[in-house]
Amino acid sequence: MINSLTGCLLINKKVGLTSRQEVNNISHILKEKKCGHIGTLDPFASGLLIVLVGKATKISPFLERENKTYIATLKLGQMTDSGDLDGKVILEKEVPQLTKKQIQEALDSFLGKSFQIPPMYSALKKDGKHLYDYARKGIEIERQPREINVFNIKLISFKQDEITFEAKVSKGTYIRTLGEDIAKQLNCVGHLVALKRTAIGEFELSKAIDSDNVTEVDLISIEDMLRSLPTIYLEGREAFKANNGVALKLDSSADEVILKDEKGIIAVYKKQNSDVYSCLRGFR
Repeated sequence: MINSLTGCLLINKKVGLTSRQEVNNISHILKEKKCGHIGTLDPFASGLLIVLVGKATKISPFLERENKTYIATLKLGQMTDSGDLDGKVILEKEVPQLTKKQIQEALDSFLGKSFQIPPMYSALKKDGKHLYDYARKGIEIERQPREINVFNIKLISFKQDEITFEAKVSKGTYIRTLGEDIAKQLNCVGHLVALKRTAIGEFELSKAIDSDNVTEVDLISIEDMLRSLPTIYLEGREAFKANNGVALKLDSSADEVILKDEKGIIAVYKKQNSDVYSCLRGFR
């Protein structure tokens, strides 16, 4: 009998493993080949990794756009080619005498919207290859700046040459690059020596489990993962239309809605004009 599990898992990714290795471990345990994840965490990083199983892989776009919260430790005085402790030191600079006030002011200067150039050591692709594949060969690829938003950022601790801070940021923000920019703002250089993701949207690390302990019972339904979207229940012909992806007139002011019938979730529909919605993602 073919296993057809569907749902999501909140996983506490371990330091030293890639995000893909964590997913592969879960795929093996649950015996479900169709598995993915939201937001890649580097091997040196830990924290919340949302793993999608079966048909839940279809909700990836809805979760990828969520804001993320991190706790990072920035070591001043050395810059590495990767922006973290796994890279090679390429520049050193004396660490200036700093006060907590100076550091918090530097952190505050990054609040709000700005543009960030993605690092070469990233999972972004160029001509079908990851940028980190080019970086490992010493090839530099031109990257376009991307708009990011730092919603809040605060100093947690500062001792000697290490700054630990917490930041809530928009999709696509690279904390390694943010760390380098913070060091530059302090007239120094630096790289991350620790990084932990503590939240993705409303989902928190405190609810996450170790991938080695995963069972089917831990799967969270698609509806629960998308609970920020309003739900509309359909019957009869309207449910039949939704099952076939037909545009519908719906009584809602929301931009996106979940449509359900007695069998469960049918699809996510998106508003096109005043009251007409079209199918954005179907689950049947």
